[in-house]
Amino acid sequence: MIELESAEQTGFDFAGLVREHQSMVFSLSYHFLHDRELAEEVSQEVFLTLHRHLADIKSGAHAVFWLRKVAAQRAIDAARRRKRRPQVALDEVAEPAARAVVHDPMLREVLRRLVATLPEAPRMVMVMRYQEDLDPAEIAEVLEMPIGTVKSHLQRSLALLREKLERRGVGGY
Repeated sequence: MIELESAEQTGFDFAGLVREHQSMVFSLSYHFLHDRELAEEVSQEVFLTLHRHLADIKSGAHAVFWLRKVAAQRAIDAARRRKRRPQVALDEVAEPAARAVVHDPMLREVLRRLVATLPEAPRMVMVMRYQEDLDPAEIAEVLEMPIGTVKSHLQRSLALLREKLERRGVGGY
């Protein structure tokens, strides 16, 4: 069990930070990994790391930035360790659209599966942009990559997903 440091020692209440941000950390991990148990493990790792580095946190905004950055890194590491392969062949899955809101549950699942087939960096960029609703500048800062690379990943990924949808006769996206 983790021994919680007092708020006076660190300036931040660890339990409060966990309560306030656990859904964001889990959401980012889950939407990248598509595995509830693994996302829970990643989230736990992130908060254990936060506890060790609590004294380094300078503000509430810094805490959010730090948690997103560490969650993204840990999720990518977990995906690489697991070497997860798509459970459905890419040719059997319809392609996703780039719409912000999808009301069709079948299309939503198709989109989720197609995004899961992207390489790690473009996939994390897509998750941060369309699931976490971060703008490209925020994504670039969190992932420590040039904003042009973020925009390039978004543009190429969306074009690829649109092309795959069109090939399967799902148009209008």
